[in-house]
Amino acid sequence: MAVAFVLLGRDAGAQGQDLGHRLPGGVGLDAGSQNEQGLYAGTRFAWFSSDRVHDRNGDTVPIEQLDIDAYAAIFGITGSLKVDAFYLSAAVAVPAAKRSINSERPDVSVDRLGLGDIYVEPLKLGLRSSRADAVASYSFYAPTSQGASSMIGRPQWSHQVSAGGTVFLDDQRGWRITILASYLHNLQKQGIAITRGDTVQLQGGAGGRFFGLIDLGVVGYALWQVTDDTGADLPAQLRGARERAFGLGPELDVAIRPLRSRLFARFEWDLDGTSRPVGSILVLGLSVIAWE
Repeated sequence: MAVAFVLLGRDAGAQGQDLGHRLPGGVGLDAGSQNEQGLYAGTRFAWFSSDRVHDRNGDTVPIEQLDIDAYAAIFGITGSLKVDAFYLSAAVAVPAAKRSINSERPDVSVDRLGLGDIYVEPLKLGLRSSRADAVASYSFYAPTSQGASSMIGRPQWSHQVSAGGTVFLDDQRGWRITILASYLHNLQKQGIAITRGDTVQLQGGAGGRFFGLIDLGVVGYALWQVTDDTGADLPAQLRGARERAFGLGPELDVAIRPLRSRLFARFEWDLDGTSRPVGSILVLGLSVIAWE
């Protein structure tokens, strides 16, 4: 099971950062946008909550009094440099995470705390204009030894390629429609003969700016597992089961001009899902311009 973890103009404070978008809800109104040149520091707090798990047919698995909570505090930096007409960007982020699963079945109840997978984006290529942005990137997720031992991080390497864009409906780059498509390829888990299947994901949304400081919109995600989980150690009941998820919710962003920063809040509900917990995710974040 996978448990989840507005473009503001420079005159309105720090722009959005991508500190990892492997899991649904990772990005929203800035999904396919390109930052201006500069160095950005940021933090995220994510909380995923669920009280049910859906099987491969979308039916609820009968587990009494199930309560799943996953928390993550993510710290990262993003840098962007303009070279001729293009923007070259890179990012790194480290999450500290806690996972809690409680039910009447002790065999599925856990409570773990530790470091999650490190997110590294060595290259992002972008184009930026007054009415449209386009981006493409490569990133990877590196497991930590602590994450593997504490059952927080996935004990596997994952590689991700992404591409997307944003269309702005006004010259102030306030009203917009944005989307980011990603393909995630997982390598075999360390210490066990299981390889998670690859996934395709769409994230994005539509929204606008009010009073020059507040961005408000609707965001969503769609995820499909496109290859089966494999490996000699994969339980028989999980063979052929593919993960799928669809979610929707609001996002609110507020610029803090004196601090050259931005606060945002994003809350999304799973509308449907298979072979995974079904619930909701809350993401709170702060981005600051460290250098420009």
